Amino acid sequence: MDGPARPRLTSPSDFQFGAVSTETIEDALLHLAQQNEQAVQEAAGRMGSFRETRIVEFVFLLAEQWCLEKSVSYQAVEILERFMVQQAEKICRQATEQLGSNGKTGSPNWRVLKEQLFNKFLLRLVSCVQLASKLSFHYKIISNITVLNFLQALGYPYTKEELLESELDVLKSLDFQINLPTPLAYVEMLLEVLGYNGCLVPAAQLHPTCLTLLDLVYLLHEPIYDSLLRASIENSTPSQLQGEKFISVKEDFMLLAVGIIAASAFIQTPQCWSQVVAHLQSITGIALESISEFSYAILTHSVGASTPGRQQQPAPPQLPARVLKAVAVSNT
Repeated sequence: MDGPARPRLTSPSDFQFGAVSTETIEDALLHLAQQNEQAVQEAAGRMGSFRETRIVEFVFLLAEQWCLEKSVSYQAVEILERFMVQQAEKICRQATEQLGSNGKTGSPNWRVLKEQLFNKFLLRLVSCVQLASKLSFHYKIISNITVLNFLQALGYPYTKEELLESELDVLKSLDFQINLPTPLAYVEMLLEVLGYNGCLVPAAQLHPTCLTLLDLVYLLHEPIYDSLLRASIENSTPSQLQGEKFISVKEDFMLLAVGIIAASAFIQTPQCWSQVVAHLQSITGIALESISEFSYAILTHSVGASTPGRQQQPAPPQLPARVLKAVAVSNT
């Protein structure tokens, strides 16, 4: 694809912590907490349906081939997820209207829309990756030529005009709101706060492991959240209603972030795990039990070793007064 891939412009080890003022960090953390609260409250329907393993893996591999940052991968998945859910709901609405009126409506047949969505899925996926790269323009933007060469190599002879129309379709469908929050933003923000609050494990040490585990959660989204659901209801066969109510947990990026960091801390320095979890609880307001259960689910699907959720936990140490503290929504 346009010659040999260029090396990444940055790497996890280049990520700098402690370079921003406490006031800025506090404002940013509160803003993320508010965004998360809104997302959890609005979570419903088919949200999360398109974070399927094969789709996520394809996006990750494509972003790696095009030398894009990890943040672009997550952003592309979230844009594609929102777009596909919006399109699926649109098709369902039209199907309901047409079935109720015996097809006597002015709207296109819902089966035609479904077929079009299916046939153009790869094009839409690539458009989402390209749009995500444009949000991170200070790294690298994927050109139309690169995208067209990739599609043509797979046997899809799209034109530049069709590619531009696809980008515009995604933008219009999402009302041009594509700068969506991702779990990575929450992870890196909480790591920043942990550094300011005197956490024993350096944020820079946790960061690479957090990225690896976040990749894992995206790739194993369903099995990890299914095990978390079964653990939360203490039943191996959750009902449909319980599954629907659990959608809000799947959209809780603050909860995911604390689970990722806690699991990373357990892998890096198990002896400091309880202190890290206590810090996370103090910062976010999420219950210690919820953090433990989430980190247990992540670790069970990654290393499969003896993990914190099933060990007898020592009492968390008394923590000094916090420089920063924000309360986020928890689903406990």
